[in-house]
Amino acid sequence: MINNSLSIFERHPDYEATIGVEVHVQLQTASKIFCSCLNEFGAQPNTHICVVCTGQPGALPVLNKKALEFAIMMGIATESRINTVSEFSRKHYFYPDLPKNYQVTQGDRPICEHGKLSIVRADGSTAVIRIGRIHMEEDAGKNIHGLGSESFVDCNRAGTPLIEIVSEPDLKDSHDVKEYLTGLHSIVKYLGICDGNMEEGSFRADVNVSVKKRSVKELGTRVELKNINSFRFIMQAVDYEIDRQITLIEDGGKVTQETRLWNSVAQKTTFMRSKESSYDYRYFSEPDLPLVIVDDGWIERLKAHVPELAKQKVVRFESQYGLTPYEAEILAGDKDLADFYEAVVKRCKQPKMACNWVLRDLLGYLKENKQELSSCLIDAEMLGELIQELVHGVINGPIAQEVFAEMALSGKYPSIIIQEKGLQQIGDESEILAIINKVLANEPAVVASYKGGNQKLFGYFVGQVMKETSGRASPAIVQALLKKTLGSV
Repeated sequence: MINNSLSIFERHPDYEATIGVEVHVQLQTASKIFCSCLNEFGAQPNTHICVVCTGQPGALPVLNKKALEFAIMMGIATESRINTVSEFSRKHYFYPDLPKNYQVTQGDRPICEHGKLSIVRADGSTAVIRIGRIHMEEDAGKNIHGLGSESFVDCNRAGTPLIEIVSEPDLKDSHDVKEYLTGLHSIVKYLGICDGNMEEGSFRADVNVSVKKRSVKELGTRVELKNINSFRFIMQAVDYEIDRQITLIEDGGKVTQETRLWNSVAQKTTFMRSKESSYDYRYFSEPDLPLVIVDDGWIERLKAHVPELAKQKVVRFESQYGLTPYEAEILAGDKDLADFYEAVVKRCKQPKMACNWVLRDLLGYLKENKQELSSCLIDAEMLGELIQELVHGVINGPIAQEVFAEMALSGKYPSIIIQEKGLQQIGDESEILAIINKVLANEPAVVASYKGGNQKLFGYFVGQVMKETSGRASPAIVQALLKKTLGSV
C-alpha cells in the first residue's frame, strides 16, 4: 500500500503527528479470566456465562493462571520488566455490554512495564517504540443491534481474558503504526497466546492521534480512533485523521478530545463520543482479588517456553537456507507461513526452490483468489512433493505450473495428477530427436531463414517441439538436440 503520510507532511511541512497505540489481545485460554466458563468464539448467545462473568451479587472471581502466564510471556517477548507484584483494579463505566458496570483491569500496578519493539520507518531507518505497560483485564460483552430499534446483549465475551499493550507516543505516521501493529501481531501468533483474528476482534487496536506545529513544544489534543478491524483500514484512518486535524487547525478551528470511528465506505473518520478522562472511570483496587505475586523462578521457567520469534527466525533463515533478507522477512513475518515453508523444505530438501514456490506461486495464488493459507487445498507435503518431482526430472517447469494449478483446484497430490494425466516428462533423446526432425522437415523455409542468420528463430523451433510434445519434453534436452541438429542441417 502507498504510504500517504509522506504526501500529508509534504503539504504541511511545519506539522508533525504524535501517535500512541493501545492493543487489545484476546488470550487463547480454555476458560475465561475469572471463571470457568468456556472461552470460545461463535457459540450461541449467552450460553457461556455464569454468575461471575455476568456480575451477580456475591460472586467471587478467581484469576486464570494461564492468562497470567501468557501476559508474562508477552512481557518477555517485548523485553518488558515483569513486576513481581501487580494488582487488579475496578474501572467504572456504564454500557449495556458490561453487566457489572465496571471492568476488572490493572491500574497503576500492571504485570509488565517498560518494554520495547523495533520497527523500520518509511525512510528505512530503525526506531525503537517504547511500550509503557502490558496489563491484564477482562473483555466486555457484545451489543447486537436488530433491524429495528431493538438491541440485544450477548455476554459470552464478557470475562474473556485480555492483555492490553500500551505504547508510548513514539509513532509518527501511519507507516509506523502498521509496522508496530504487525510486529506485535507476529509476536502473539508466535507465542501461541492469540489467534490474531482481527475480524473476530481477537486482536484490535485503538490509535490516539494528535498533531502540532513542529515549533510548538506542547502536544496537540489527541483523538482516539476505535474499532478498526484491518491494518489497511487503520493506515487509512490515521492518514485521514492527521490530515483532518491539520486542516481544522489551519482553518482556525480547534481539535476536541473525542473518540472517532473509521467509515471505510466514505473513507473518513466520524464522531462516536466524547473521550472520557481517567478520573471519569473512578479506579480503585479490586477488593475481591489478591495481589498477583510472581517470583523470579516462575519468570525464568516461562522464558524457556518463549519460542523462536520472527526476528530470530529471519537470521536463521538467511544463514541456514541461504535466503535474502527480503525473502526471510516475508516468510518469517507470519508464523503459519514460516511453518509451512519449513515443512516444504523438510519434504523436498530444496530451500531456495521452496522459497520461490511459496513466495511466487503460493502467495500469488492466495492473493489472486482472496484465500487464506489455512483454507488452501495445497498443503506443505504436497508442494514439497511437487518440487521433488521437478528436481528429479519427472516433470519440467511448465508442467509443474500446470500440476500446481490442478493441486489448488482438486487438493490431489502431484504424483497422482501426473499419473492420471500422463504428464511425465519425455527425457528419451531418440524420441525427442524424432520430433525435432519432424518439426524441421515441416518448416524448410524457416530453417533456411535461421541458417541465413536469423538466430531469433531458435526459440520458435523450441516452441514447436514443446507444442508437439504437449509441453512434456525436457527443455534442456530439446535445446541441446536442436542446436546440434540445426548445426548439421
